[in-house]
Amino acid sequence: MKRSFRPLISILMLVALAATLSCRIAIRGGSGGGFAVSAELETTRSRVLIQPPPIQNFNSTLLKFAAVDTGEAKSKLEIEQLLEGSFAGQGRYRTFATWRRFNHHDVKARNSNGMPVMLRSPKFYRYWLDFRRNLQHWARKRMFQPDIMMDLVTLVKVPIDSHNGLMSSDNKYKSCAVVGNSGILLNTDHGKFIDGHEAVIRLNNARTERFEKNVGSKTSISFVNSNILHLCARRDGCFCHPYGGNVPMVMYICQPVHFMDYLVCNSSHKAPLLITDLRFDMLCARIVKYYSAKRFVEETGKALSEWGSTHDGSMFHYSSGMQAVMLALGICDKVSIFGFGKSTLAKHHYHTNQKAELRLHDYEAEYAFYHDLVKNPRAIPFISDKFRFPPVVFYQ
Repeated sequence: MKRSFRPLISILMLVALAATLSCRIAIRGGSGGGFAVSAELETTRSRVLIQPPPIQNFNSTLLKFAAVDTGEAKSKLEIEQLLEGSFAGQGRYRTFATWRRFNHHDVKARNSNGMPVMLRSPKFYRYWLDFRRNLQHWARKRMFQPDIMMDLVTLVKVPIDSHNGLMSSDNKYKSCAVVGNSGILLNTDHGKFIDGHEAVIRLNNARTERFEKNVGSKTSISFVNSNILHLCARRDGCFCHPYGGNVPMVMYICQPVHFMDYLVCNSSHKAPLLITDLRFDMLCARIVKYYSAKRFVEETGKALSEWGSTHDGSMFHYSSGMQAVMLALGICDKVSIFGFGKSTLAKHHYHTNQKAELRLHDYEAEYAFYHDLVKNPRAIPFISDKFRFPPVVFYQ
């Protein structure tokens, strides 16, 4: 009987051994799967390590606050009035040459309300349709579009290259110098270095004569705000070419009514007179407002609701220099910044005797933006993640 069980016991032992081995194989297989998972995790971890650091966590409250355009309602009303042919609400504009060139009041003739009758010259009607068309086209682009930075080569550099007889391409300028107007430049000898850049961008018609040692003499792009062109429109022939009539001018619109100046002056410009895309203007406005509001809260401890009364609310605006720097970021492979800064001993502008700063700008906020631009550009809000910042050097 015992002998009869031996084969059965042997068979059972073999089955148990096989089961044990299969379990071990399964466990090892499981471990192998575990290793595979670990390897996958390790690969994922490696992928994370080689990626650029994540964007700084922005304060959502500040982002929402900066996204509100407090001047939008006023601007829309002005545009509606202008498109209807009403220039009466444009204040001091009526005292300038462009207005007088087209319109005048007949003090003897009165309308039913007893107001002097407005008489417009035939030349006004020649510009009128172009004025409305340009203003409407510009106003339709009043929207937030962070990708606009990647369109600047097409919008700005390509027309300039075409004017200079160069083939259109997506290539950016290899190096650009943005020359601000701060009086601190008088203590420098940057002139030759500035002129060594492929493109030199100057601001608001700041003169270079007698300051070549400090600021250089080369000008590739004249960047101005429309108030500058508005003043140029007072001169015969709308002269606005301190760097020569062949230097392209890029301008952002401060007031919609300045489109009339643009139309009048553009006809006298040999070089392109380009108006910045309003989407680009909106992006600049958001960035500066964000930095201004952030500084206001951190330094004063006050509520955001009090920011407007401190910074003139709807009149608050970025400086021409800030937008010129933003332009350079989009059209240049390398950017050098000169003459952006201040000193208690220096003049506000190197070429004038002005000492005081305009309350319309928060220069300290813009300096914080420039600091991030040099040290940590990914800390700058609102710009598309797809945009690649060029290296920036800030020279005092």
